[in-house]
Amino acid sequence: MTERATGTFTTTFEPLPSSDETLGRMIVSKTIEGGLRGTGRAEMLSVGTPIDGSAGYVAIDRITGTLHGRSGSFVLQHYGLMDRGSGTLTVQVVPDSGTDELTGLTGTFSIDNTGGEHHYVFDYDVAGPV
Repeated sequence: MTERATGTFTTTFEPLPSSDETLGRMIVSKTIEGGLRGTGRAEMLSVGTPIDGSAGYVAIDRITGTLHGRSGSFVLQHYGLMDRGSGTLTVQVVPDSGTDELTGLTGTFSIDNTGGEHHYVFDYDVAGPV
């Protein structure tokens, strides 16, 4: 049965060196509040284009904390595109990345950055150990 966690998170960005001047690399650290409480640390790779409003990014994001009382960690994979200002974003749990009480976690993590604050909706299932 699918469960839902909602809340907010804050981010800090630490630029990293890149061997290609058109690509941006950075560490993104998160503090997460709400139904999911904990921290995240992601490595992100991004690119902009000469067309205003067009860009892309990918990231791998390890989340450690408590999800509705279950402790452990898991990994989110981000895939985002901007096409002349119209954006799409997919953030999903990497299969079999859950640890401890989050073993068997699957789900989709939606992000809304309206009004300068990051809000999330995390629709998930925890199947338990296989």
